[in-house]
Amino acid sequence: MNLLNKFMNMDRRWIYLITAICVIIPFLIPIGLPTYTTPPVKNLYDKIDSTPEGQIVLLSLDFDAATLPELYPMAVTILNHCFVKDIKVILMSLYMQGIGIAQVCLEDVKREFPDKKEGIDYTFLPFVPGASIVILGIGEDIHKTFPTDYYGTLIDSLPMMRDVRNFDQISVAISLSGSAISRTWITYANQRYGANVAAGVTAVMAAENYPYLQTKQLTGMLGGLKGAAEYENLVEKNLKLETRKAACIGMDAQSAVHIMMIVFIILANIAYFAGRRRKK
Repeated sequence: MNLLNKFMNMDRRWIYLITAICVIIPFLIPIGLPTYTTPPVKNLYDKIDSTPEGQIVLLSLDFDAATLPELYPMAVTILNHCFVKDIKVILMSLYMQGIGIAQVCLEDVKREFPDKKEGIDYTFLPFVPGASIVILGIGEDIHKTFPTDYYGTLIDSLPMMRDVRNFDQISVAISLSGSAISRTWITYANQRYGANVAAGVTAVMAAENYPYLQTKQLTGMLGGLKGAAEYENLVEKNLKLETRKAACIGMDAQSAVHIMMIVFIILANIAYFAGRRRKK
C-alpha cells in the first residue's frame, strides 16, 4: 500500500523524465518495432515501382515546418525510391516555405546518390504563387508555367524536360500536404486532366481522404508517420536500400510513449481502487 500511495503522489517531473527517456532511447538505439503495410501505401509503392526507368514522377512538397516531422520522411523515402529505380523526378512545392524544405530534402538524398544530375535525373522547379493556377498550367504546358528551374536554367534546355509538356508525360503526381491542397491536385490534375494523383497527408487528415481512394481519384496515400514508416520498410525490404529510416525511428519513440501511458493509466487505476477499498 505504501508503494501505491507513493505512486499516486509521485512528483509529475518523474513522469516528464520517463517520457523523455522513452522518446530519446529509440533515436539512439532504434528498436525496429514491426508494422504491417496498408493497401493505400502499397498502391502508391506499386505505382512508382512499376513506372518504367526514365519516366517522370512529380513530387510536390506542399507543407511547411509545422507538419515537417510527419511529411518530410515521406519525401525522403519517395525520392530514394525514384532514384534507386532510375525514375526521373520533378521536384516542386506550392508552398513558399516548402521550396526550402524541398532543397534540404534533395541535398539529403543526393548524399546517397551523388551521381544524380540536375536536368538529367531530376528537375527542381521554383515557387510560383497560385496553387490552382499552377496545377492548371502544368496541365496545359509546364514550360509556360515554369520558364526556368529553381537555379535559373531555362526549362527548354534541360534534357529530361524537352519531351515533358503536361500531365500526359508524368506517371504520377504526388502531393505531400498538411492542408487541403492535396484536394486541389485531385480537383484539377485528376478530374480535369485525368492525371494519376497520390497524396501524403498528416495522420489527422488521413480519414477525410479515404473517400478519394475509394473513388480512385487518389492512386495511393501515405497517412502520417505510420504511412511513411510503412513505405520505408517496403523500400528497404524490396530494394535492399539501407538508409536511416527516420519514420520508423519516430514510430518507435511514439509507440514507447504510448506503452508508457497505458502502463501509467493501469497502475493509477489499481492504486485508486486499492485506496478506496482500504478506506472502506
